[in-house]
Amino acid sequence: MNRRELISIGVLTLLITCMEITGIPSAFFVEIHLADIEPFYFTLMVNFLIIGLFAFLYLRTLCPQWRLGFTKTGLAAGLKQYGAMGAAAAVVGFAAFYLGLSPFDRQPSIGKVLVEGILYYVGVAIIEELYVRGLLLNLMERLFAKRKNSALLAVALSSVVFGLGHVFGVLGQPPLVIVSKILWTVGMGLFFGMAYRKTGNLWVPVLLHFWVDVGALPYCFSSVSGYANVTLWIVVPLYVFLGIYSVVEMKRRA
Repeated sequence: MNRRELISIGVLTLLITCMEITGIPSAFFVEIHLADIEPFYFTLMVNFLIIGLFAFLYLRTLCPQWRLGFTKTGLAAGLKQYGAMGAAAAVVGFAAFYLGLSPFDRQPSIGKVLVEGILYYVGVAIIEELYVRGLLLNLMERLFAKRKNSALLAVALSSVVFGLGHVFGVLGQPPLVIVSKILWTVGMGLFFGMAYRKTGNLWVPVLLHFWVDVGALPYCFSSVSGYANVTLWIVVPLYVFLGIYSVVEMKRRA
């Protein structure tokens, strides 16, 4: 175990986490107004590019042997095994958000739907999978290498971090919404982590992450920002089930 490398990865993970949550540094100099698109989406997308470039240079300089899994190897097999489940989760999620938000009170431009409902989530999927699975999960697994079920432990703990990280998006909302958000994102994290650990390919959870995030497309057509009860009743059990399935799958194939 290369202690220096692990410390460097830990530092990088913390830096990316702070950059992603705060929008720094692009929040200081990027403010683009275009049609009906919310300016902060451009700010965050520019920040994703900065994070990606920073991570690439950092890893290449300080941790050249660290393998994230951005390769073709295992991609086809991973999508064959887990793609249908991810697509089904995306469809169910879309239906849950649609039911919870209808009737809709906005008529967004095509550009707004494209940027806020699709392009933005490309960046979210890549950056979050980069530092949660590619960095944090791998770091934890190496730290727990001497423990039994180190892979499962790393997947579980990184998923809890992933879930807690989404609390910032629901601060100020009712406790039920906050708890529900944590539960479903932890379950989602378990699914992504399991898929990554089983395939060794980071593109697999990136694509799964992107698909389920695009399921939130109905929000482009509504001024509502919270979650209706009917949405929670559908989405929370869905991802709790996927989380349990992922744990069982990890144990079964350990």
